Amino acid sequence: MKIFEAHPVVPVVVLDDESRAADLGRALVGGGLPIAEVTLRTPGALAAIATMARNRDLLVGAGTVLTPEQATAAAEAGARFAVCPGLSRAVVERCGMLGLPVLPGVATATEVLAAREIGLKAVKFFPAETSGGAPAVAALAAVFGDMRFVPTGGITAANAGDYLALPSVLAVGGSWMVPRSADLDRIQELIGGVRAVIAAAGR
Repeated sequence: MKIFEAHPVVPVVVLDDESRAADLGRALVGGGLPIAEVTLRTPGALAAIATMARNRDLLVGAGTVLTPEQATAAAEAGARFAVCPGLSRAVVERCGMLGLPVLPGVATATEVLAAREIGLKAVKFFPAETSGGAPAVAALAAVFGDMRFVPTGGITAANAGDYLALPSVLAVGGSWMVPRSADLDRIQELIGGVRAVIAAAGR
């Protein structure tokens, strides 16, 4: 939880070309967002994680971790946390063995209960907007007062503040500041706007 308490907005990065990883990492650090979740959706994702992990000022994690083997590969590449779209006990247990903080995804009360039963205190709420948005997070938090949430999926500069205003929300994850096809100048411009979102939410 300390990772996300310190970083209320987490850029979710999809890199088709791992050669962009170093420059993107520097742009995130320079813009005051020294964290990235690099999704394992592309062939070069692990190489990108390894490149970004060499930047000591950047906290890089692996997203879309679906299997224990991917968790191991991510840790070996230098990832310092793992994020999953759903709740897999096998992945959570492997991350525990690796000493890798893990944030599995949930979308229902049943899944939150299952996460609590295996000792988790924070989960990803995904896909956030299509699963009820901020009101759904508030409703789950009313029942599970000891659980913290990191909503991801459909989060934008326009709605991030709705989530960050909730005490149960540790952080939000989004890709609006790191569009897949945008050039570095545009990304730097968007990163700058994230600071305003964070400040407006009082984080």
